Amino acid sequence: MKIVTTRDLIEKLDLEVISGEKGLDREITTGELSRPALQLAGYFSHYTPQRVQILGTSELSFFKLLTAAEKRSRMGMLCTRITPCIIVSRGLDIPNELIEASNKYDTPVLRSNSETTKLMGFITYHLQNMFAPTTSVHGVFIEVYGIGILLTGESGIGKSEIALELIKRGHRLIADDRVDIRELQKDYLIGTCESPLIKHLLEIRGLGIINVMTLFGTGAVRNEKRLQLNIHLETWDESKQYDRIGLNNEKQEILNSKIEKKTIPVRPGRNVAIIIESAAMNYRLNQMGTNTAKDFTSRLEQEIKRNNTESSKGE
Repeated sequence: MKIVTTRDLIEKLDLEVISGEKGLDREITTGELSRPALQLAGYFSHYTPQRVQILGTSELSFFKLLTAAEKRSRMGMLCTRITPCIIVSRGLDIPNELIEASNKYDTPVLRSNSETTKLMGFITYHLQNMFAPTTSVHGVFIEVYGIGILLTGESGIGKSEIALELIKRGHRLIADDRVDIRELQKDYLIGTCESPLIKHLLEIRGLGIINVMTLFGTGAVRNEKRLQLNIHLETWDESKQYDRIGLNNEKQEILNSKIEKKTIPVRPGRNVAIIIESAAMNYRLNQMGTNTAKDFTSRLEQEIKRNNTESSKGE
């Protein structure tokens, strides 16, 4: 897991540093946030100083009602040597008691012009991305008709060449060879290319390494995409029975999530790029509630029942 510091949060969200500059390299160990309303009222029994603390209009309005002694005491207890930072939203004025306690314990006090709820959403999303479980898989990750498709298969089967054909047809490359995957939540995976060395590059055997963005423009690449479908390519095996209707519900497990998987046999004469485009459109159709395979099976069953009924009447 990547180490996240207060300084990283400042750079990501463009926060203003008010005080406690010596603590900017403190590590953030959790993605959970706190709005310390009870703490300002004097209840610190379940205070979690490891969290990023957010102060908004409600907290600071209540703080103004306290006595001078209470203000110094509460802020002194709010600032600890393990608190990553305290962020004040809406560009509100920072209480002097908070600045004094911040400098005493080297707890960074930051300010944002964003509304409190939006600010918490931004921070949560950023930390969720940073703390998400990650893994890397060998394959090509490409966006086809808005669907993030992971192409896998044995080395040399033609994944990169198929990706190149898809790019020429207007689709976008995310990663080639090594796909880095983050699990933001169960069954929600984000694929990207973390390595700047191979980002936007595609390896074509016999041709070499090409820069997709340079050749096809910025519209041919993107930095990340949700992973929704795995298409596994394998050499055509005459002895194997392949799904011809589409009722097989095969899944690919990545981290703690499962995504839909389709196995496509490859042999000379098959236009795999068109098949992958069709798979992407069919996946979108299924997500919209239309399943052609199930509709066909239902019509087939109805036809069989009708024929059996007519045969019974004939007897």
